[in-house]
Amino acid sequence: MRILIVTDIWQTHDHGVGHLLVELTRELQQIGHSVTVVQPGSFACLPLGAGAPRWVAWPGERLRRLMDEARPDAVHIATQGPLGWAARRHCLRRRWPFSSACHSDVAGWLHERARWPLGWADALMRKFHRPSSAVLVSSPALLRRLHDLGWTGLHDWSTGVDTRLFKLADPPLTDRGLGPLARPVSLYVGPVTHEREVEAFLELDVPGSKLVCGEGPQARALRQRHPNVHWLGVLPRHELVRIYQAADVLVYPGRQDGAGRVVLEAMACGTPVAARPVDGPLQRVAGEGGALDDDLLAAWHAALRQPRRQVHAHALAFAWPRAAAEFVQRLPSIPVNRRSRPMPTPLHSMLPR
Repeated sequence: MRILIVTDIWQTHDHGVGHLLVELTRELQQIGHSVTVVQPGSFACLPLGAGAPRWVAWPGERLRRLMDEARPDAVHIATQGPLGWAARRHCLRRRWPFSSACHSDVAGWLHERARWPLGWADALMRKFHRPSSAVLVSSPALLRRLHDLGWTGLHDWSTGVDTRLFKLADPPLTDRGLGPLARPVSLYVGPVTHEREVEAFLELDVPGSKLVCGEGPQARALRQRHPNVHWLGVLPRHELVRIYQAADVLVYPGRQDGAGRVVLEAMACGTPVAARPVDGPLQRVAGEGGALDDDLLAAWHAALRQPRRQVHAHALAFAWPRAAAEFVQRLPSIPVNRRSRPMPTPLHSMLPR
C-alpha cells in the first residue's frame, strides 16, 4: 500500500509526535508498505521561537503537487498546523478519504496558552476532524472528552515503542557520563512544568540518586531548590537509552495522560515505572510494568520489587509491529478511480494574459 502521511512536526523538532511518526514510518516500511511523508523540511518555514516547531508559511501549490505525485492509496493527516489544514483542503477537493490524529488536547492547549475560549477551540478542532473517516486518539482521557462532545469516527490507538533501540539492561548499567551513582537511581523524563508535578518526584524521601531529563519553565527554580539532583536537560534518544538502562525506577508523578512514550521506553529497557493510577500509566503499566498508587512513595517501593525481565516482557506487547498493524487497519482506502485523476484547471489560468 502507498501511504501518504502529512505532518507539521517531524524528527528535527525534538518533539514526541515527531519521534512517534518517524518510528511509525520505519515500521510501516519494514512490513512492506511504501510511505511518503510530507513535512516542513520541504518548505520555507517561519520559526516560532527556540525549540518550537517551524510552521510552513504558504504550503499551497507545492503541497498539492507533492500529494498528487505520491499517488497514495491512503492518506493520514497527523497534525493540525498549516500543512495539516492544507492537506485537509486538498483531500476534500480531490474527494480523497483520509484519517487524522489527536495526539494531545489541542483545544485545551489553545485555551490555556493562547486564551482562546474553550468552546471556540473545540469548534475549530471539530471542524478540522469532521471530514476524517477515522480519528486516531492516543489518550484515553481525551477520547472520553471528545466522545462526550459528540465527535464521531473516534478510535483508540495506542502508539508503540522501538524495542530495537530501547533494549533490556538487567542489571542496570553504569553510565560512563554519569559515573558511579548511589543506588537505587530514580529517574524522571519529560517536560519540567507545573502540570507534570515534577516537584512531587523531587520531594520523594527515597534513598539513592535522582535524575531529571527534560527542560521547562520550572527547571531553573527547581534546580535551585534541589541542587543534589542530577539535571541532564534534553538528551538525544540514543543517549536517553543509556539513562533508562542506568535507572532502577522511572517515576511519573503527574495526573495527566502525557506519559505514554517515556513509560514504554523505560519498560522496554527493563526499568519499572512508579506512577499514580491515572490514564496513561493505567493502560500501559498496570500489571507487570511497575506499580501504581496514589501514594507515590508506596508506588516507588513496589516498583523496585518488579523483576526487570518481567517489565521488559510486559513492554513487548506495545512494540511497533502491533501498533503499525492497527494503524493500517484504520486507514480509509482511496478509490482507484480517484488516485491519479488530474485536477480541474482553475478558471483564472485559462484567461488570456
